[in-house]
Amino acid sequence: MPVRDPLQNLGFTSTRSGGELRVWSEHATGMEVCVFSDRDPAWVGTILPMTREASGVWVCESPLLVPGVTYAIRASGPEGPTHHFNPARNLIDPYSRGLARTSTGDWRSVIQDNTFDWGGVGKPNVPLDHSVLYEAHVRGLTRMNPDVPEELRGTYAGLAHPSTINYLKELGVTTVQLLPIHQSVSEQRLIKQGLVNYWGYNTLNFFTPQSGYASRRAQQGGTGAVLQEFKGMVKLLHEAGLEVILDVVYNHTAEEGPMGPTTSLRGLDNASYYRNMPDGDYIDVTGCGNTIDFSQPAAQRLVIDSLRYWANDVQIDGFRFDLAATLGRDRNVEFDPQHPLLLAILEDPQLQGVKMIAEPWDVGMGGWQVGNFPTGFMEWNDGYRDRARDFWLTDIAAARHNGGANQGIGGFARRLAGSAHVFSHERGPLASVNFITAHDGFTMADLTAYNQKHNLGNGENNRDGSDNNHSFNHGVEGPTTSVAILSARRKAIRNMLGTLLLSTGVPMLTAGDEYGRSQRGNNNAYCQDSELTWLAWTEREPWQIELWKVARELMRLRRENPALRPVRFGRFGETTPSANQMDWYNTEGLSMSDEDWNSPTARTLQYLAASTPEVEDFNRILMLVHGLEDDITLTLPEHEGVKLYTMLWDSASDSTPAESSEHLPGTEVTMSGTSMMLLRAD
Repeated sequence: MPVRDPLQNLGFTSTRSGGELRVWSEHATGMEVCVFSDRDPAWVGTILPMTREASGVWVCESPLLVPGVTYAIRASGPEGPTHHFNPARNLIDPYSRGLARTSTGDWRSVIQDNTFDWGGVGKPNVPLDHSVLYEAHVRGLTRMNPDVPEELRGTYAGLAHPSTINYLKELGVTTVQLLPIHQSVSEQRLIKQGLVNYWGYNTLNFFTPQSGYASRRAQQGGTGAVLQEFKGMVKLLHEAGLEVILDVVYNHTAEEGPMGPTTSLRGLDNASYYRNMPDGDYIDVTGCGNTIDFSQPAAQRLVIDSLRYWANDVQIDGFRFDLAATLGRDRNVEFDPQHPLLLAILEDPQLQGVKMIAEPWDVGMGGWQVGNFPTGFMEWNDGYRDRARDFWLTDIAAARHNGGANQGIGGFARRLAGSAHVFSHERGPLASVNFITAHDGFTMADLTAYNQKHNLGNGENNRDGSDNNHSFNHGVEGPTTSVAILSARRKAIRNMLGTLLLSTGVPMLTAGDEYGRSQRGNNNAYCQDSELTWLAWTEREPWQIELWKVARELMRLRRENPALRPVRFGRFGETTPSANQMDWYNTEGLSMSDEDWNSPTARTLQYLAASTPEVEDFNRILMLVHGLEDDITLTLPEHEGVKLYTMLWDSASDSTPAESSEHLPGTEVTMSGTSMMLLRAD
């Protein structure tokens, strides 16, 4: 007979006689379940004893444990600097699918009824090469949308409203990547300042959706109604062909440092769940007060079971792992790309086909691990982000102020073509999640308008947030009426959008960048739940409307031109299926020389890419990139099989072209300073 996994079926399981509850703790010496009154979640109705199995799993089976019941765990155990046992403290079950609050603000676990009618709606399963990610905040996305009923704005139901779905579909994104929706709370420091953790990277529980993002009606209906609204959102997005990816924060919890609030893992077994020093201080590689110890099988299992729940019971399409390097740290707190948890995430039969995205760093020693995750993970590519910003912004600033740019075009071209120097041939270009902005940092518009962060509203005297923004204000800090500066800024935004959406890899667009949203220079708006961080749906200026059309056009061009989105890296002299064949030319239409690649005065190239199709028709494009502010004339390359170039897009224009122009190989084309062009090569 197969050996039973001692850690399977943790949490609640329905039985013929009621239900069974299983909670793991290696060091606890006693544990019990407190069942609370139906009318008052602060009033203990019954206390049920739990018994310990040899594996450290504590078990209770009772007819009282049924859906709708509110309960808590109490644990007793040894004293010592690494232990925080208190037999009088009510703790959240780590596997709780629902949560309720008492009148005093304490949290209670709730047994959920997990039934839901999916109506035959399945996951869209968008191929990676067709995916365009759209990073958004549930509340901020629709809080100001007048087409959503007021009571649904800023909620799960508001995100699933037809007006929101139509906006996303018309724009052309395929996948909504939501900032954390696990139940979270604000840090004690923020509460004292009268602020909130708007982003939600302070997780209380890994199985329960944030109740504050549900409609008032759902909140009044309790945690079960909140879950139903969340599932309804997923169902409606899936019906529209849109995927849902969750940003998940498994690296730390809302229990903060050793003196922070004890709500769950710390009270159940602090010495096992968290990384401790012998004196009780935490080994903190997250910068958030604590770090979960993923050398522990129980901690690994907690993550796997959470992922299974969301991917299967809630039908989520993928996950973006916050500070994912933490999940791969071994007993010695060193990153191991073959860590059991990382491999289990990829190999688990219940997680096949689910998109897995790593934020491949944390703040500990050896924390930057871009390119080092195992095959099957995609990764946020911060090198792509920085190089794209530098090419269109800081290099231009240097050229203005010093008479020459900082770098040539070679580094930018490597990123444009898929970052093969970062990701192995086996992993391919789709391992790279390309982004220029994210929730953390300047918006795309602010990158062009601010040299410095302006975070005074965060209450930390402008100390928080990065000082390394790779931005350029084009001559004036913040708002200006200068026509020339505004024109330069808007073209820079178009260049960055063009770079992002036409590069090889998987693009991630931050919500609002498609219309030039500003946070007035705040590059760390994690504590701002206001119009500063919400998307504006009305009163967009004409240039913002045109920019939105440009973003939409770029996504259309990406869809229609497979040469822009190869699945594999090619090899020189070989034809690799679903890769592309690349040729690089200088301004004269000749093959690039070393000087063309590296000289700060030769920041121009022509990139000819031909698809090697397996499932789509053959396609070939020519991309022109010019990274200096003077206009330039190029000779279009003469290449075997190319008889005509057709203009598809020019970033020098603040609107999409009314009609395309045609050009013969060997003829000249004039490019405006700091611009991009995309042509189809037939």
